[in-house]
Amino acid sequence: MELILLSGGVLFVPVFAFITAFLFWPGGLLKAYNWYWRCRLGLAVHHSHSGSYRFCYSSRGTPGGAKPSLLLLHGFSATKDMWLPVIRHLPSNQHVVCVDMPGHEGTSRTGPEDYSIQGQVGRVHQFVQSIGLDKRPFHLIGTSMGGNVAGVYAARYPAHLSGVTLICPAGLVYPTETKFISRLRELEKSQQEESIPLIPTTPQELKDMLNLCCYTPPKLPRPIMRGFLDNRIPNNGFYKEVFMEIVGEKSRHSLQENLHLITAPVQVIWGKEDQVVDVSGASVLQTALPDCQVEVLDNCGHSVALEQPRKAAKLITDFLSAREVHSENAKKLS
Repeated sequence: MELILLSGGVLFVPVFAFITAFLFWPGGLLKAYNWYWRCRLGLAVHHSHSGSYRFCYSSRGTPGGAKPSLLLLHGFSATKDMWLPVIRHLPSNQHVVCVDMPGHEGTSRTGPEDYSIQGQVGRVHQFVQSIGLDKRPFHLIGTSMGGNVAGVYAARYPAHLSGVTLICPAGLVYPTETKFISRLRELEKSQQEESIPLIPTTPQELKDMLNLCCYTPPKLPRPIMRGFLDNRIPNNGFYKEVFMEIVGEKSRHSLQENLHLITAPVQVIWGKEDQVVDVSGASVLQTALPDCQVEVLDNCGHSVALEQPRKAAKLITDFLSAREVHSENAKKLS
């Protein structure tokens, strides 16, 4: 037996088994790594149902206390586990829920009607009701595609929320377009669906995707890169279906079209060097929602949860604490 160090923790595994998994089953090793960190952070995986539809989610803690529950919505082609680096830096007594978005990981895979932004909002609302999260106002957090969904959810179900955090959200009309958005317009005209930059099929395409999403891309060993691809490639057909829905005419500007209906307190976090959706979107939100709190992170790209998880967690915690003080002061004055 030997100690294998994983991000500051220790996991006992036979050396031979570890080497074999690393070389021949890296995708499985990555899943085991996420399992390890869920356990380390006190997160348990659960399933809930709305009719025949199944949701998969992880959670820690129970609702109650001064702070609202957190519901976290991941981005396109990610899973609930993308939030692990952020949760690591949240208070241990904070109730958190991370759900796999429609069709992703362990949540039911149905059809295009559920993959548009409005469709995803409807499914998220069913999830909220299925676990009773709507019994008291909760705080909703979404990034990228999940940010688009979170914003539209806030517009449709304002009574359920105590606040919302939008991290590099899609769904806006950006004053400055990134090269990625320009590339999407070219793909739309040419119908070259095989060239979608966020759906890699080779190690080089995966490297290009990391360079696109991160200001400082992680330097991963070749077997780990292969493991990521092994886990993603079987889902590429699904990813293409979702992608074409969320960039289509019905969903492309969903958040922009619903901004005037958002009444909950809003926090905006954006990487200054975001190459996927330009940081100029923050000014769009601030213009439409003058009271929103905007934080722009230097030396950070689109993948805020990966690149600056500690900073993101602190900003969210500080925002919740400020709202708590505001509510207490309002009660004293009433």
